[in-house]
Amino acid sequence: MMNLTLLAAQTAIGDTLAGGNPVLTPVSGEAQMNLWDMALKGGWIMAVLAVLSVVCFYIFFERLAVIRKAGKDDPMFMERIRDYIRTGEIKSAINYCRITNTPSARMIEKGITRMGRPVADVQAAIENTGNIEVAKLENGLPIVATISGGAPMIGFLGTVTGMVQAFWEMANAGNNIDITLLSGGIYEAMITTVGGLIVGIAAMFAYNYLVTRVDKVVSQMEARTMAFMDLLNEPVQK
Repeated sequence: MMNLTLLAAQTAIGDTLAGGNPVLTPVSGEAQMNLWDMALKGGWIMAVLAVLSVVCFYIFFERLAVIRKAGKDDPMFMERIRDYIRTGEIKSAINYCRITNTPSARMIEKGITRMGRPVADVQAAIENTGNIEVAKLENGLPIVATISGGAPMIGFLGTVTGMVQAFWEMANAGNNIDITLLSGGIYEAMITTVGGLIVGIAAMFAYNYLVTRVDKVVSQMEARTMAFMDLLNEPVQK
């Protein structure tokens, strides 16, 4: 026994002198979780969720650009419209509205073209134009709302189908059931739930943010409408 101990010690000393460090047996590293591998193991459900996420982000950035353009506010807009109307330059007022090219400007343009008619008719024309403009701003938002509610359900569907497949494989395994067979199936099934929740939460925040921005533009449109109606009701200066 002592000879074996001395031999092992001499071997370790020789390795240290030769390489500077004792030779250690490499330890295999633990498996790392990889998002790409997780997505691949999720199956076709993850492909559906990926498509939904692309659609959601496309609508979000496209609508955000449109809403930002619609929300551009010129503080001198109504003052210039008032000056044009008071001086009788109706065509100049209409051209200025077209140059501004915002939902509020298009509403005011519609009201200017209806000047001379009863006030109720002018207000109705402006409100109809406003409804059309709001519908344009909200284009695509129902799709984002549907994705926010549907993506988690699709992910849960993938989990259920994955669990069914895992238990089916266990049933066919008979007496050769391995714990890794069940754990691997559950792991792959739960990936779809995670993916569905991520897409659904992102879509929900995107939808609420866009709705908030649209509401601000609508408030601006209502303020411009009230200012224009007050302009029409101003007494004529002699």
